[in-house]
Amino acid sequence: MNPRAFRAVAVVALLVAVAAGCTDPTVAPKSAVTGANIWADPNSYAQYMAKLYAGLVVTSQIGPNDPGDKNGDIKLIDEGTSEFLRLNWYLQELPTDEAVIGWNDPGVPDLNRWQWNSTNTISQAMYYRVYFQVVLANEFLRQTIPSLLDSRGVGPALKAQIKQYRAEARFLRALAYWVGLDFFGSIPLVTEADPIGGPPPKQVARDSVYRYVVSELNAILDSLPTPAGATTYGRATPAVANMLLAELYLNAEVYTGTADYADALTAVSSVINSGQYVLESNYRNNFTSDNNLSKEVIFAAIQDGSHTQTWGGMTFLVHAGCGGSMVPADYGIDYCWGGYRLKQQAFRLFGAGDARGAFFYTSGQTDSVIDVGNFNNGIAAPKFTNKTSTGGPGSQTTMIDTDFPIFRLGEAFLIYAEATLRGGGGTLAQAEAYVDSLRVRAFGNTSHNISPGTLTLDTVLAERGRELLFEARRRSDLIRYGLFTGGTYLWAWKGNQPGGTATDAHYNLYAIPLNELSANPNLKQNPGY
Repeated sequence: MNPRAFRAVAVVALLVAVAAGCTDPTVAPKSAVTGANIWADPNSYAQYMAKLYAGLVVTSQIGPNDPGDKNGDIKLIDEGTSEFLRLNWYLQELPTDEAVIGWNDPGVPDLNRWQWNSTNTISQAMYYRVYFQVVLANEFLRQTIPSLLDSRGVGPALKAQIKQYRAEARFLRALAYWVGLDFFGSIPLVTEADPIGGPPPKQVARDSVYRYVVSELNAILDSLPTPAGATTYGRATPAVANMLLAELYLNAEVYTGTADYADALTAVSSVINSGQYVLESNYRNNFTSDNNLSKEVIFAAIQDGSHTQTWGGMTFLVHAGCGGSMVPADYGIDYCWGGYRLKQQAFRLFGAGDARGAFFYTSGQTDSVIDVGNFNNGIAAPKFTNKTSTGGPGSQTTMIDTDFPIFRLGEAFLIYAEATLRGGGGTLAQAEAYVDSLRVRAFGNTSHNISPGTLTLDTVLAERGRELLFEARRRSDLIRYGLFTGGTYLWAWKGNQPGGTATDAHYNLYAIPLNELSANPNLKQNPGY
């Protein structure tokens, strides 16, 4: 199943339609067709996997022009907003020192101003989206056990392919649970072994969910597809699983109370040393409409303006990054949404000559965000574009061709550096060399290289802010550094104050949705909500 198949099949894989208002992860996915006629078709296994991967991007079985948003995967929210990547981006970026967006869409102002609670539309939808993915993965795993395959007369070649698909389904379930435990802490843990229609799932401690996800990833490493260029682009390979492991290990102390930087370094080193990825000479090539050609991207959520359409994902990120006096055609789009901008703290991380800030748009924009609702307050930063690396157009100007890079080598270098500084092994010289490679690319020479022996954790955090701007990492980074809540580090609108103010530690987690607490007596709310 190659990535082009994902794009073509994603919007026609009508195998599953889960209505997730209050999502019970023990309820079987609803479908207009029966298991007998779905799984008798040998093509259904690849189609189902396409739906699983597409769950990171698409929002329904119909597409973005669903009349009245009646068929969206997630209910109780605008369908375009309900997309996995868009929800994740909102929750990772808006409360931090990086982004602000002036819209009054339900849930957005609360994230800007640190006023979210258990009824926040965005965090609730993210919770449901996590379990939508989990439910789909669980059902695929239930339907592909050997006895059922034998009963359907599945041949050896397809069985071998399905074994690989099962590993990929487990990876995508692990990815969803990673997002869930990062945002919500202690959550229900449901697998294919749990009976359909059983009792409401029990809440599992955050450290136990973490251990489960880590064990799943380690168990499937040898069963994932071998990297094969374009054939496996956008799919889970061993390197992709190791990147997710590195992310988990890097945040282990947050998730479990016990640090594990040694395993973070081991996992990320396996990716770096695999020789499969190299830094793009041009940083922007990771964020263009032909970024599927980037040699740096390790795992991406695939989007296609003609076949994989959504008002979330990169359609949101490209259109919403454009506003004010900006010209839409400069970014390969038909119109600007006037959405997100940089807060001044993030803008000031970038020095003169840093190519990673060369795309910032300053004309008519102020440095500081005094008025959240005014697009001209804050520097515009259209990092993502619907033009190719050579300036050519995408396939169309409304829907976007650009893929979202979930993991890339630039971050792998920064994980190595941080894990080394935190005592995980490695060498300071190698850590500095990796960070220097990012700076040489950014400045075009060695003028901003680190003086030998002087790399610090603060330097790495600042470098992450520059290198990974708007790539949905900032909230987790600030929490890991102990800076997200409290008063050590203030930024615009933290705690709903223009200059920022100290905030309570309970904001390090989002609230379990109120609807879920009402539906499942086994759940307890996170402290402080």
